[in-house]
Amino acid sequence: MRPLKVVHFSDVLCIWAYVGQTHLFRLAEKYETRLDVEVHYCSVFPDTDAKITKLWHERGGFGGYARHVRDVASRFENVNLHNDVWSKTRPLSSASPHLFLKAVELLDNDDEKVAFTERLPVKAATALRSAFFTDAEDIADWAVQRKVSQQIGVSFADVCKKIETGEAMAKLAADYELGQTIGVKGSPTYILNNGRQILFGNISYGILEANVSEALAEQNGLNASPC
Repeated sequence: MRPLKVVHFSDVLCIWAYVGQTHLFRLAEKYETRLDVEVHYCSVFPDTDAKITKLWHERGGFGGYARHVRDVASRFENVNLHNDVWSKTRPLSSASPHLFLKAVELLDNDDEKVAFTERLPVKAATALRSAFFTDAEDIADWAVQRKVSQQIGVSFADVCKKIETGEAMAKLAADYELGQTIGVKGSPTYILNNGRQILFGNISYGILEANVSEALAEQNGLNASPC
């Protein structure tokens, strides 16, 4: 039985991706080797000051957006959110942490036997999101990224080398370009069936699991018509 490829796009500064990461982890744990989860990043917060100023100018600016994010988090159990997120802690861009994640990805040995949540790039992304949303740390700052490197057991010097050589930038540019080619509209986005199914935004686990289950059955001929 071939594994089903699930292509996942997100922005690490997106509250909906933070909330939804538990859905992705739960899905990967349930289906294990039956899923091939491919992680990419999209540019929802390329310039946070310009974005929030433009879109939230008449709704309180960063203060209004911070209240919105707190309201979103309050709807979900076990979602920890620091009060300073966006009100005081305002990363300038998601491009910096995304670049860090692409560098970590290049250092990963890509062992297929390792569980999805234990893969180095996934651990790095989880740690970054936790640093921002739970601890209100500026994850665009290299000092925070250095701390995350130590946390997941990766040499920050090796990370920097991948950035210095341009390898990480090339990987990140490829992610952004792929997202535009596929038509990714925001974060998070789940793509199944070679692009035929696209689930975007605040998708419940039940809907996500139902789509994956159906796609798996279809891919492996379990729903084939006898005609």
